[in-house]
Amino acid sequence: MKKKVAAIILSAVMAGALLAGCGSSAGSSSAPAESAAEETEEEAGGEEAAEDAGDTAETDVAPAADTAAAAATVAAAGQVAKTDEELAAECAALIDAIYVQERTETTDADIAAARAAWDALTDEQKAMVEGEEADPDYFGRDTGDASADDPRNGDDIGENELLVVSFGTSFNESRATDIGGIEAALEAAYPDWSVRRAFTAQIIINHVQARDDEAIDNIDQALARAKENGVKNLVIQPTHLMHGAEYDELTAAVDAVKGDFESVRIAEPLLGEVGEDATAVNDDKKAVAEAVTAEAVKEAGYDSLDAAAQDGTAFVFMGHGTAHVAKVTYSQMQSQMDELGYKNVFIGTVEGEPEETSCENIIARVKEAGYKKVILRPLMVVAGDHANNDMAGDDEDSWKSMFTADGSFDSVDCQIAGLGRIPEVQALYVTHTGAAMEADAD
Repeated sequence: MKKKVAAIILSAVMAGALLAGCGSSAGSSSAPAESAAEETEEEAGGEEAAEDAGDTAETDVAPAADTAAAAATVAAAGQVAKTDEELAAECAALIDAIYVQERTETTDADIAAARAAWDALTDEQKAMVEGEEADPDYFGRDTGDASADDPRNGDDIGENELLVVSFGTSFNESRATDIGGIEAALEAAYPDWSVRRAFTAQIIINHVQARDDEAIDNIDQALARAKENGVKNLVIQPTHLMHGAEYDELTAAVDAVKGDFESVRIAEPLLGEVGEDATAVNDDKKAVAEAVTAEAVKEAGYDSLDAAAQDGTAFVFMGHGTAHVAKVTYSQMQSQMDELGYKNVFIGTVEGEPEETSCENIIARVKEAGYKKVILRPLMVVAGDHANNDMAGDDEDSWKSMFTADGSFDSVDCQIAGLGRIPEVQALYVTHTGAAMEADAD
C-alpha cells in the first residue's frame, strides 16, 4: 500500500517537473534515449491516467546546453530543480510500485507513470536507477524483439477456447519462441479451438506492459474474456512443469468460475503426475528427459551422449525448485535420467529444493564422477531471468560463476534455451490437451 501511495505522489511530482522543462540537472549532458516498450493492458478507470502519463512521456526535456535557462524557469515558477540522483530515485520508486503480484484499478496508471519517468531521464540518469527491485535493466535490457510475440489476447473467440496458461517471462525472444512455440503447436493441432494466452505472474505482465507496450491477460482477465465472448467449452493447458503451487492456484481460480461455461477441463502439466517418491517415473518424464538431453548433446556438437561422456563432459539441467510437496519431481527426473543410463546428466535447481539439487551439491557430484567439462542448460519451459542470470550470469552467485570458481573444471559453458522450443516437448503438450478434450467435462 505504501508503494502505491508513493507511486501516485511521485507521478504527480514528475509531471510538474517535466512541464517546467526540468528533466536534467546542471551536471547532465546526455539527451534522453528512446526506450523499448513493454506489455500494455488498459482497464476501466485507467485509460485517462495512462493517456496523461503518455503525454508526459512526450514532453521535451531540456538539453544540457539549456540547463541554466531551464533552472531559471523552474526558479521563477517557485520550484526547486532536482538532481540527477533525485530524478533517478523517483523513477526507481515508480518501478518498485509496479513490481507487485496483485493487479489493482490503478495498475495501468502506475505502469504509465513509471514509463513516463524513465523516458524523461537522460542516459546518465537512467544508469543511476536503483531501488528495491528497480535497476536500469528493467527498461534498458535488450531481451529480443517484442513485436515477434503474439499475446493472443483477442476477442471473437467462438464457442471453443483453448487457454494456454504460463507463469510467463519478460524475455521477449523466449516468450515468442518457447511459450509462443507451444501455443502455435496447439493451434495447429486443434484448428477448431481458439488459442488464447494467460500468465500467472502479474509482476511479469506489468514488466512487459511497461517496457514493450504488450498486453497479456492474467488468469482472471482471461477467464472474464472467455465469459464475455460467450465461450461454451473451455480447455486449459498449463505449461507448468508439475502439479506445484502455480498449478494449484490455477485450479482454484478455474473452480471459482466453472459455472460460467458448459464444460471446463484442465490438462496435465508437462511432467504429468507427481508420483509417490523419488524413484517414481512415467512416460512424460521419460519423453522430456530424452528430448532435452538430445537437444543439449546436439547443440554441444557431440554425436551422442556417450561421446560427450568419453570427452569428459557432463550436462547439468537447472530447474527452478520449490518448497511445494511436488519438489520430489526433480528427484524423479534424476531417477529418470539414471534409468535411461544417462550417467553424465545431473538435475539441479535454483532454489536448492530438494536439498540434493542445490548448486553446491551438484558441483560435488559432478566432480566426484570425474567430469572436467560442464554444460549448463535450463530445465524450464522458458529461458528467462533464471536462465540468463541465475544460471549464465556474471555475478559470483550464478551457477556458471560457482562452477568456474570451484576450479575443478576445464570449461563451463551455457546453453540458453527453454523446453518450450523443443518439438518433442510441444508434442507432449498437444497430447495432454487432446486427452483433456476427450475426458468427461467437469
